[in-house]
Amino acid sequence: MPVDPVALTADLVRCPSVTPEEGGALVLLEKVLTQGGFTCTRVDRGGVCNLYARWGRQGANRTFGFNGHTDVVPLGDEAAWTMPPFGAEIKDGFLYGRGATDMKSGVAAFAAAALDFVADTPPDGAIVLAITGDEEGDALDGTTALLDWMAANNEKMSVCLVGEPTCPDVMGEAMKIGRRGSMTAFFTVTGVQGHAAYPHRAKNPMPAMARLMDVLSSRVLDEGTAHFDPSSLQVLTIDTGNPATNVIPAQSKATVNIRFNDMHTSAALTAWMQEEADQVAAEFGVKIAMRVKVSGESFLTPPGELSDLIAGAVEAETGRKPELSTSGGTSDARFVKDHCPVVEFGLVGKTMHQVDERVEVAQISQLKAIYTRILTDYFA
Repeated sequence: MPVDPVALTADLVRCPSVTPEEGGALVLLEKVLTQGGFTCTRVDRGGVCNLYARWGRQGANRTFGFNGHTDVVPLGDEAAWTMPPFGAEIKDGFLYGRGATDMKSGVAAFAAAALDFVADTPPDGAIVLAITGDEEGDALDGTTALLDWMAANNEKMSVCLVGEPTCPDVMGEAMKIGRRGSMTAFFTVTGVQGHAAYPHRAKNPMPAMARLMDVLSSRVLDEGTAHFDPSSLQVLTIDTGNPATNVIPAQSKATVNIRFNDMHTSAALTAWMQEEADQVAAEFGVKIAMRVKVSGESFLTPPGELSDLIAGAVEAETGRKPELSTSGGTSDARFVKDHCPVVEFGLVGKTMHQVDERVEVAQISQLKAIYTRILTDYFA
């Protein structure tokens, strides 16, 4: 009997798996996949739960991989929800609940497709499902832990499809062949506190901070590339915390975020910001400290065999040829790209992370059909 991806989505949504809690989602998937003939291994690390499931021979020459996550973001204002956030209730053709869109429906669709495919037409090769419980968090012990475990145990994927929501408004309109890099820089400018009426006895950090933020935000990083929009640096906050009207503060802090394309690396951008900070510090006679956190580097899977495979299946099932996109934030594809070629395709993501997150029920079955066609064409 075919696996119902809608019922599986509902079962997963009912699991309160807010990062880093497993919430029963991976336990449920392990049971379902084991019953369907998959060899399952829990790859837990650092308090994070992950699941690796493989059907077929280890080390097969052709191994198709799916990657996804069952952890979800917090509810926000629970009182603002009009439907139970972990109820998985269906109303007016939509299934409601945290994670319904991002991305328990995607995981349910590719799990259901894989289970039915190996039961109906066992392929000459292997299918891998790498499912993490730490995509919405720091992602230090999620997909990275799975990939580390795979490397240590001679497990591999030839290609991988990440089932994140990729369509802005309509099913089939977009797939991801890359992602921009993301990094955050934290600046602290330190001067000398003093009386506002005696500025010569103080060293105000504010003019230096204003100059530095202006220099950084005014820089045109690039004009974009064939597959990427222009890189962007955004000043997120400037914090001084000075309640007094007659005191020059001793310190000011600021945070900037950069989303960058494949013309840059985080190392090069870090060096540029450090150079600008050093120049401003020397000009104003203050100290400027910088700390950088890199969430991921930019990457691109060049259009070719894998993207053609996915696009062909999407067009066959939806009638739309998907745009090859690199927009949006980061995903775990930024880790998978070091293991094998990777693309992303999933359903419409308009309500992800929102109150009353919901997924159109018909899209879940449509997504399963797309994933099934992808497996059929890959192993044909």
